Amino acid sequence: MAIIAQILFIILTATALYLFGKNLLKIRRNILIGKAGFANDQKARRWKNVFLLALGQKKMFKKPIVAILHLILYVGFIIINIELLEIMADGILGTHRIFETYFEQFGLASLYNFIINSFEILAALVLVACIVFLVRRNILKLKRFMSNDLAGWPRSDANYILIAEIILMSLFLIMNAADTETHFIISASLQPLLSGINSNTLFIIEHTAWWLHIIGIYIFMNYLPYSKHLHIILAFPNTYYAPLTPKGMMHNMPEVQNEVLYAMQPELAPTGAAAPASFGAKDVMDLSSKNLMDAYSCTECGRCTAACPANITGKLLSPRKIMMATRDRLEEVGKNMDLNQKFVSDNKSLLHDYITVEELRACSTCNACVEECPVSISPLDIIMELRRSLIMEESNAPQEWNSMFSNIENNFAPWKFAPDDRDAWTNQA
Repeated sequence: MAIIAQILFIILTATALYLFGKNLLKIRRNILIGKAGFANDQKARRWKNVFLLALGQKKMFKKPIVAILHLILYVGFIIINIELLEIMADGILGTHRIFETYFEQFGLASLYNFIINSFEILAALVLVACIVFLVRRNILKLKRFMSNDLAGWPRSDANYILIAEIILMSLFLIMNAADTETHFIISASLQPLLSGINSNTLFIIEHTAWWLHIIGIYIFMNYLPYSKHLHIILAFPNTYYAPLTPKGMMHNMPEVQNEVLYAMQPELAPTGAAAPASFGAKDVMDLSSKNLMDAYSCTECGRCTAACPANITGKLLSPRKIMMATRDRLEEVGKNMDLNQKFVSDNKSLLHDYITVEELRACSTCNACVEECPVSISPLDIIMELRRSLIMEESNAPQEWNSMFSNIENNFAPWKFAPDDRDAWTNQA
């Protein structure tokens, strides 16, 4: 019977890891659909951002209580899953608490107890944090969680993850409590609830909790690629590759700069140079790979939208929705490629079909969304690239903007004054 359990465990583990790896490779493929966009300069600054923003969650601490709860949830869940190493070793070898055995052999039994006690305390704190977050979302109904952006699946997704973490942490504590040979801090307080139950039943409870816990972990792991909680993984590379230029600094388009340069100095123009294929971005493959990683890294927390002046004043723009729409389109393009071995036109595009002109025009490029994001996502980069496509590819701009463009072209300034008259005001009494 034991050997059958070991075989089943190995098959289960191999299947879970295979499916998880397969989905991660698809996401990697989708991200690399974009143009080259991963800068790797100033590595010391980039690693500093990883430790401060992704691991230390620096921006979250603008609201300390929420930040502490989130830190408990995030770090606690990651650390607790270190015990998966022992579970996997036990499952493969058919042993029971194999690490405890080795710790005892080297006279480190107290260290093992300290580690498991720490895990249990963290598990209890994770339970509390999950309950608080469920209350905030479903009972207090904070405004940024009630937005239409989250209607349907996105709102359910957040609840499913919190409920799953509560179940997993509870199974971990029940498993320890049913193991009468152990006396850890939290599970020991639960053992009186199991008093009066015979040893055979306790054995069944422990092993059932053990199996449900590991199966739950594998299900959770394979759910991540379909969930906004993929940021658990992508937050780290996303903050590492975040631009180090000052916020608000607009990136010039070399194609346009070169066209102007060649017009002014034709002798510099390369012979037979091809015209730029396009300006800006109309679809996800026109964006940079960093923009696409941003879309997958989005936690849908809504801090960007809550800080957006355009959204606050009732305009259609929601930076969170920009990121969600980009991810939805990227997923659709990925499925298209899976089906056809390459992308086949579906007569859709990110611009117009997923993100409207009204949303793009509402942006004031203030960078509030970029400043607020805990994991260094920039909705503004995507907005700017889509607006460039609108204007330079479709000549689609409001009349007020067209007047400004005309003035810049003719007068070298946004105002309707000839360059020679620009200083005329100094002659007025």
